[in-house]
Amino acid sequence: MTWLVTGGAGYIGAHVVRALRAEGLPVVVFDDLSTGAKERVPDDVPLIAGSVLDGELLTEVLREHDVAGVVHMAGKKRVDESVAEPTFYYRENVEGVRSLLDAMAAADVRRLVFSSSAAVYGMPEQEGLVREDVDCRPLSPYGQTKLAGEWMVRAQGLARGLAFANLRYFNVAGAAEPALGDQGAFNLIPMVFARLDAGRPPLVFGTDYPTPDGTCVRDYIHVADLATAHAAAARRLAGDPQAALTLNVGRGAGVSVLEVLTAVAAATGLDTTPEAAARRPGDAPSVVAAADRIAAELGWHAEHDLAAMVDSAWAAWQARRSSGAAGATGAAGAASAAGSAGSPNPSGSP
Repeated sequence: MTWLVTGGAGYIGAHVVRALRAEGLPVVVFDDLSTGAKERVPDDVPLIAGSVLDGELLTEVLREHDVAGVVHMAGKKRVDESVAEPTFYYRENVEGVRSLLDAMAAADVRRLVFSSSAAVYGMPEQEGLVREDVDCRPLSPYGQTKLAGEWMVRAQGLARGLAFANLRYFNVAGAAEPALGDQGAFNLIPMVFARLDAGRPPLVFGTDYPTPDGTCVRDYIHVADLATAHAAAARRLAGDPQAALTLNVGRGAGVSVLEVLTAVAAATGLDTTPEAAARRPGDAPSVVAAADRIAAELGWHAEHDLAAMVDSAWAAWQARRSSGAAGATGAAGAASAAGSAGSPNPSGSP
């Protein structure tokens, strides 16, 4: 049973490709390489360069490779960019899903794992863990596009008999190996690394939240665990043509910004004493996944803790720095307002 992974040359996608192959599943990667890298794709995995907006090419690829299921990860993911360029995000993320669903229908492919995001929740009103049935009120165009994608997938499931799993990622971090590390400086941990490389303290936006140490609390998940969640979803869809799942992918454990900085200090040996800044609009005090549904439905749970995430992320950052790749990205991240220790995106990066 061959799986097509759109966005399979990206940070998360490359890990998913390896998790599927570890299950013995043939994989084909479809990526426009705008942020992905060919080097991330194993030499024996077919890589087709193209946009998911090209429905004819997608249909051709699905048929040519006899694809039985799709993991859809291609899309744009930066909250700040989505606020500045909302129509661009709607085109890439919403029209991209529509184009893919039509191509799958044309090629009679009836299994889809959809990369969604905890950004669909916005700022949850209830206290405690965020459950999948909470009212979704995304705060950004990015979160809106992910929720719209879920709606389309669910509607297509009813109309076409599509088995699906919408996976809502929380904050993603770490690397299974240094070569697969996050190449951007837009997620919390690499943003902190970028600040430290520039000789500047991490920024903490808000120290007076109603949390144990006054800083925002989020659910962080190792990218390798996220990848095995996709493999578990693929197994479920392969055996259950009626599957219609919407699942959080997180550890069910909250970590504060200051706790992340402590872990970074332990991994790097560097001083991570932060610089405090004012709160930013839209930052919820705490967003932590309820992870019981994914355990019940897929038999999956996260295995890596925060220390493993930070240690592996630091090893990947050092490898990029030694190759000269981290310099430009790190400097840009450190110089920007995004070089903070508090993310406006409760989901991290889908």
